[in-house]
Amino acid sequence: MTAEIEIGTDSAGNAVRMDVEELLATRLLVQGNSGSGKSHLLRRLLEESATLVQQIVIDPEGDFVTLADRFDHVAIDAGAYSEREIAALGARIREHRASVVLSLEALEVDAQMKAAALFLNALFDAPRDHWYPALVVVDEAQMFAPAAAGDVSEDARRVSLAAMTNLMCRGRKRGLAGVIATQRLAKLAKNVAAEASNFLMGRTFLDIDMARAADLLGMERRQAEQIRDLERGRFLALGPAICRRPVSVKIGPVLTSTRTGTHSLLPLPKAQGGEAVQAMLFAEMDADAPPPRAEPKPRAIAAEALIRSFAGPDLSIPAARPEAMQPDVGDIEAAVIAVLKEMIADPGSAFQSPAVLYQDFTVRCRMHRLTQVPLDLVAFRRRFAMARAGMFDAHDPRWDGALRVGDRLPDDMLAPFLMIARAALAGDPCPDDDALARAYGTSSPGRVRRLIDYMEKQGVIVARTDFGGRRSIGVPELGQSTAAAEG
Repeated sequence: MTAEIEIGTDSAGNAVRMDVEELLATRLLVQGNSGSGKSHLLRRLLEESATLVQQIVIDPEGDFVTLADRFDHVAIDAGAYSEREIAALGARIREHRASVVLSLEALEVDAQMKAAALFLNALFDAPRDHWYPALVVVDEAQMFAPAAAGDVSEDARRVSLAAMTNLMCRGRKRGLAGVIATQRLAKLAKNVAAEASNFLMGRTFLDIDMARAADLLGMERRQAEQIRDLERGRFLALGPAICRRPVSVKIGPVLTSTRTGTHSLLPLPKAQGGEAVQAMLFAEMDADAPPPRAEPKPRAIAAEALIRSFAGPDLSIPAARPEAMQPDVGDIEAAVIAVLKEMIADPGSAFQSPAVLYQDFTVRCRMHRLTQVPLDLVAFRRRFAMARAGMFDAHDPRWDGALRVGDRLPDDMLAPFLMIARAALAGDPCPDDDALARAYGTSSPGRVRRLIDYMEKQGVIVARTDFGGRRSIGVPELGQSTAAAEG
C-alpha cells in the first residue's frame, strides 16, 4: 500500500502527488480568499487519504459532515454535548482511532473556540499508548488562532490559541499532524503558521497576504502578483510532502459535497404581473391560522451512545441513576464528601478549569441520587480547594484558622496554601513542588516557586531551607510549621 495520494494536476496535466507519511511529520498550511477552493482542496485531501490515516476535522461551518455519508467518519454535533462529554469523546477518539468530524455550526463564536480547545486538548493529552498518527484538519484556522484580540472574549481567545499552538508546535511527537486552512494569513497567529513546512496558496488579493504567501513559497515580491491571478481551485504548492519547488496545482474532483451545494444562478419564477405579485406580498395573514409546523430536528446522539460506538459498552461517563427523594442533611454531606474524593482521585481533575470541574461535580451529585446540587460554584471552589488539601470535612473546627488566613489569597492559591497549612497543623513533612503544582493546577516548577514567593510577600507563610536543602514552611498566624522535607 502506497502512502502517496494524488491531489490534482500541474499546468502540463501531470499528476501532483502528496506523501501522507511526510505530511504527518511536516504539517500543512492552506491559504486562499473565500471562493478560492480551500474547502474543495481539504475535501480532496480527506477523501484520498481516508483509507490511509485517521482523520479528525474541526469544522466550524458544518461543511464536512457529509464525509460520513460515504466514508467511515462519525459526525459529532458539538452543540449537543457538555464540555465534559466533548473532552471524553476526544480521549476515546484517540484510543480507538476513529475518524470524526466535529461540527461547531450550532455554536456561537466564543463557544466554538472553547469547544475546539477542549477537544484539541483532549487529543493532545491522550496517554502515550494512544499516540497513533492522525491528521487534524482545522478549517477557518484564523478563528481559532487569531493574530490579535477581536470581538471574542479574552478567555476564549487564550484557550483556543494555546490549543492550536500545542497542535502545531508540539503535536508531531504525539502523532498529531496539523492541517490548517485560513482565508487570510495576516489574521492567523504567526507562531501557528510558522510550524507548517508544506503550503498550498490559493487566490488572494490583499498585498499583505500576497507578501506573506510569497515569503512562505520562497518567491520574490514581484512574483507575488501571480497569486492574485490564480483561478478557483488552483493553488501554488511547495513542501517536502509535495514538491521541492513551487508548482501550480489544479485540485482534482471530489466524491462528496457540502449540504448546501454550490451557489449558482437559478431561473426566476415566471412573471405573474405586478398586481398579482403585490397581492401575494401584502395579503392579510389569517390570524387564526396555526403557525407553520417546524421540521423536527434530528435527535442528537447521547454522549454515552456515541462513545459506545467507538469503544463498546465500557463507558468513561457513567449512566445517570434514577432520581430519588432528596436525602437528609447528614446524607447530603456524606454524598458531597464521596463525590469530592472521587474527583480528587481522578488525575485529570488537577488541570481542569473551575467551570468544567463544577459541571463534573453536578453530574456526580445526580449519580449519588441528589436531586438538587448542594453547592453553588463559589462554595464548590472553596470545598474543592479544601479537598485537594485533604480537608474533606468542611465542619471540622481544626480548619477554621487556616481558612481565615486563606481568605486573603486569590481563589486559585487557596488549595496549595491549605495543603501547606494542613501539613503544618499535623507536623507533617512539607509538601513537595509536585504536590503543590497539582493543587495549583500547573506542571511548572517555576510557577510553584513564584507562588511561594507571593504567599511569603503577603505574610501568610514563612519558608525556610536548611543546609541540607530541605524545606519547611511555617504559617505564623497558626503558630505551626511543617517538618523539613525535600522540596
